[in-house]
Amino acid sequence: MQFYQDHILTVVLLTPTVGALLMVLIPRQNSNAHRWMGNIFGMLGFLVSLPLVMPLYDGWNTFNPDLPGFQFIERAEWIRAIGAEYHLGVDGISLTLILMTTALGFIAILCSWNAIQDRVKEYYILLLLLQTGMLGAFMALDFFLFYVFWEVMLVPMYFLIGVWGSDRRLYAAIKFFLYTLAGSVLMLLAILAIYFNHANLFHAAGVVCPAEGAFAGHLAHTFDLEILLLVAPKFLLDLQQLLFWGLFFAFAIKVPMFPFHTWLPDAHTEAPTAGSVILAGVLLKMGTYGFVRFSIPMLPDASRDFAWIMIVLSIVAIIYGALVCMMQKDMKKLIAYSSVSHLGFCTLGLFAFTPMAVAGSVLQQINHGISTGALFLIVGVLYERRHTRMISEFGGVATPMPNFAAIYLIISLSSLGMPLLNGFIGEFAILRGVFEVNKTWAAWGVFGIVLGAAYLLWLYQRVMFGPITNPANAGLPDLNLREYACLVPLVLAAFWIGIYPKPFFDYLNPPSRKVVEIVNPTYFSLERAGGSAVVAPPPNAVEEGSSTEQAAERAPELPAGAKAGGQ
Repeated sequence: MQFYQDHILTVVLLTPTVGALLMVLIPRQNSNAHRWMGNIFGMLGFLVSLPLVMPLYDGWNTFNPDLPGFQFIERAEWIRAIGAEYHLGVDGISLTLILMTTALGFIAILCSWNAIQDRVKEYYILLLLLQTGMLGAFMALDFFLFYVFWEVMLVPMYFLIGVWGSDRRLYAAIKFFLYTLAGSVLMLLAILAIYFNHANLFHAAGVVCPAEGAFAGHLAHTFDLEILLLVAPKFLLDLQQLLFWGLFFAFAIKVPMFPFHTWLPDAHTEAPTAGSVILAGVLLKMGTYGFVRFSIPMLPDASRDFAWIMIVLSIVAIIYGALVCMMQKDMKKLIAYSSVSHLGFCTLGLFAFTPMAVAGSVLQQINHGISTGALFLIVGVLYERRHTRMISEFGGVATPMPNFAAIYLIISLSSLGMPLLNGFIGEFAILRGVFEVNKTWAAWGVFGIVLGAAYLLWLYQRVMFGPITNPANAGLPDLNLREYACLVPLVLAAFWIGIYPKPFFDYLNPPSRKVVEIVNPTYFSLERAGGSAVVAPPPNAVEEGSSTEQAAERAPELPAGAKAGGQ
C-alpha cells in the first residue's frame, strides 16, 4: 500500500496499459471476455484515481490545494543523453482534468458494449491505450515526455475513427491525423527552441544544471517543466513571440479554435459513440490545457502581446459555432459545432488574465466534458435504436421514451447554462472575470449564450416533442440499465457542480492565481490598491543583440541543487 501511495500517478497512468496488455493474451474470438476486461480496467482506472482526493485510511496523503507547486512528484532518469526524465506531478488544474479523464474513460468503454461487434479485441485495447496517452499528457512535468504522450494519443484515435466509424470514416480519420500532426511538428520545433535557448541563457550566466532534474555537470540541457517555467519567461520578446506561435498552432488545432476547426465536425460525426465522448470530453481539452500550462506561464510577454488576437478568435468561435449549429440537419454534427462555440468560452477566459476567468475556464472545460459527452451518449442511444442521426427522422420521441426525455432535457439545460447546473457556474465565472477587463468582450460572450440556448432547445423540441410522424419511432424502448449507468452519473455531476462548486474552485483557484501572477502581475497590485483590474502591458523587452552580461542578468535562480560555474 505504501508503494501505491508513493507512486500513485504511475499506478493511475499504467492501469489502462496493464489491461490492454492482458487483453492481448485473450483469443480474439472471445468477444465477451474482451468486453468484460475493457470495462473492468476502465472502472479500475477510475477507482485508483480517487485516492488522489479521497483518503483510503487515516494518514493517507491526498492532494492539498493549500500547498504551492506540484504534488505527488515522481521522477526517474529516462534518456540521460538529452536530459529527458520520467517526471510526473499534478497541480489543481491537472488533477481535476485527470479525474474527469478516468471517469469519462470508464463511461466511454461502458457505452460500447452493444455498439461494437467487429474487431472487439482491438477496439478495447485501443481505448485503453488512448486513456494512458491522455493521462500521461496531464501528468507529465517533462516537456519531452509530454510530447511523447501527446503523440501517443493520436494513433489510437486515428484507428478508432478509421476502423469503427461511419461511412466517411477514412476521410475523417486522415483529416484528423494530418491536422493534429501538422500542429505537433510545429510544437516539437518550439520545444527544441526552448530547450536550446534555455541552455544558452544559462551558459551566458555561467550556470550548470542541478544534479537532480537533468544530468549534473552539463550546461542546463533539460526538459524539466519546473525549471523551464522559471527560465522561459526571461527569453527575449522576439523569441517568445516565435515560440508562442509554434505552440499556438498545436494547441489551437486541438481545441479547436477558429479557423482550425474544420477537422472536428467530420471526426465527431464519423467516430463511434465512445470516440466522440472521449474526443469532446478529453482530447479537445489538451489544447486549452497546453495554453494554461505552457504558452501563458512560459511566454507571458508574448501572451500579453497576442492576447487580443486570441480574444477575437475566441469570440468569433463562440458566435460562428452557435450560428452554424442552427443550420445542421445531423444531430451529431450539431453537437460537434457546439464544441467550437463552448471551447471559445474557455480560451476567452484563459486570455482575459484574471484569476476568476482562468479558474472558470478550467471548470468550464470539465463542464463541457460532462455535458457534451452526455449529449454524444444521447445521440448514441438514439442511433443504436434507429441507425440514423438525421433530425428530420425523429419527433415525438418523448412519448415512447419518457425517462430518456427527462435526462436529455437536464443535459441540454446543463449545456446551455441553466442556473443550478454546471454550465451556468463555468460561464458565469468566465464572464465575470472577462467583465473586469473588457465589458464588450463579455457582451459578445453573453450573446453566444443566447444563441446556444436557441440551438439546443430547438434541437430538443424537434426530436422529442410533437406528434410521432415516423412509425419507426412509436415503439422505441426506453433506457436500459447500462444506459442509465452511463448517463445518470453525468446528470449527478452536473447538479453537483451547479449547486456546490466550492470543492472545484478550491483546487483551481491557487494555480489560476499563480498563472495570473506571471502573465498579469498588475492585476494583484491594483486589486490590493482597490483599483480596477486591467491586463498589464508588456514590459520593455531587452533589445536583440543584447550582451552576454544582459543575458546573465536575465538568468533566474534555479531550484535547490543548481550551482554557478563549472564542475
